[in-house]
Amino acid sequence: MNKIYWTLFIHNEWRLYMAATENGLSYIGSQGKPYEEMEAWLAKRSPKLELVEDEKALTPYMNELKEYLDGSRREFAMPVDLKGTAFQLAIWDALTKIPYGEKKSYSQIAELINNPAAVRAVGAAIGANPILITIPCHRVVAKSGALTGYRGGLEMKEKLLTLEMGER
Repeated sequence: MNKIYWTLFIHNEWRLYMAATENGLSYIGSQGKPYEEMEAWLAKRSPKLELVEDEKALTPYMNELKEYLDGSRREFAMPVDLKGTAFQLAIWDALTKIPYGEKKSYSQIAELINNPAAVRAVGAAIGANPILITIPCHRVVAKSGALTGYRGGLEMKEKLLTLEMGER
């Protein structure tokens, strides 16, 4: 059976679960949510993987995340192991192209993938993003600029945007 390694990332006020396969990071959970959130997410998307707690396996990913949260990293270099539809993968790739400290609307993301009519589908794909923070779906806002849905919750989204805007 293939394994997925996980740990609880704790840094300052941040507490979130992370998981990775041998191929790369595959999950970052919501701020302050329990282990069961990660377990349910992974069981639904990768039912054949055995969950194994292994902080050492996640150390390189945790180091990059700490640097980001401390304000010394703006881009992630870590490998990721994403499972999704071709459309979801295209959306998640588009999200990684939103520069640090900038925001895009759902319709701008739809335009980036040359499918301007797919705004609702873009929103659904963003909601299915398994790797919060490193695939920066927190940088996507409503056309009006208002903060809208975020798997990690609007408080987490606002915290990440504040960090990136330099208003800590």
